[in-house]
Amino acid sequence: MTADRRNPGDETARTTASGVRRQQHDTSAAPAAPVATSIPKAESPPATPSIPKATVTRLADYLRVLAAVAERRVLVVSSEDLAVASGVGSATLRKDLSFLGPMGVRGVGYDVARLRARIELALGLDRGHRVVLVGLGNLGSALIGYEGFARRGFTLVGLFDVAPDVVGTTVSVGTATDGYRDLTVRHARDLVSAAAELGATVGVVATPDAAAQSAVDALVDAGIDCILSFASIDPVTPPHVDLRRVDLAVELQILSFANAHKAQRPRPVRSTCRDAATVTATPVDPGRVPVGAHSRTDR
Repeated sequence: MTADRRNPGDETARTTASGVRRQQHDTSAAPAAPVATSIPKAESPPATPSIPKATVTRLADYLRVLAAVAERRVLVVSSEDLAVASGVGSATLRKDLSFLGPMGVRGVGYDVARLRARIELALGLDRGHRVVLVGLGNLGSALIGYEGFARRGFTLVGLFDVAPDVVGTTVSVGTATDGYRDLTVRHARDLVSAAAELGATVGVVATPDAAAQSAVDALVDAGIDCILSFASIDPVTPPHVDLRRVDLAVELQILSFANAHKAQRPRPVRSTCRDAATVTATPVDPGRVPVGAHSRTDR
């Protein structure tokens, strides 16, 4: 048998026992690989766990309570007090907040400012949202005066309607704290072109039911995929659009059911207050709470 002679750098194909042909390189003349530096690689941020929709709804309620608590200059609140003010059980609250990572300090509670910031981050409120409102009837006019938009990171930037006596009028929006500004009501047919100019990210539909679908279609065409609708109908939207419908009649029907079945439910032994003003936590020295500490969740 003749020996297989190869010059340095030659490439030959050899057949393995499995029949797969593999290229084999002679690396005798290959230069030495560079020595790896000791520069550490940046660690990737941990993946955010998926938060259930029911938890998201309660997180928004916790944020409302924390805002009221912060107005009273309370620095730390216990899980029990926060749960009572939010109308949920302590176990439910601790489970919901566990999706946000460890924050509570055992025996002390939650730092109010830090917990608010973490919930706002989870809800995407840290980026802020620019809102356009379609429909300036009785409901739409009432929504304009709702100060909760600005307090929760939503800025009203555009107003649209089709009524000739409304289009072209000037409406003052804003709050006394953040200041007021005037917005000119535009015609709904200009919504698609105006949305990009306004940088709108959220659309609110307060039109009559007959016009709700066309208003939603215009918002979708404008590239807005987060829509809040107050119409009693269920508008048709593409799969990528998130539409939340608020039907006041349905909410009243749910209350009617609760009222009709009150006699069949055991009454609580003690009254449960759902008002944030009843939170009994007292202001403490911020130095007592290690804001950046990663401790076990408050029990």
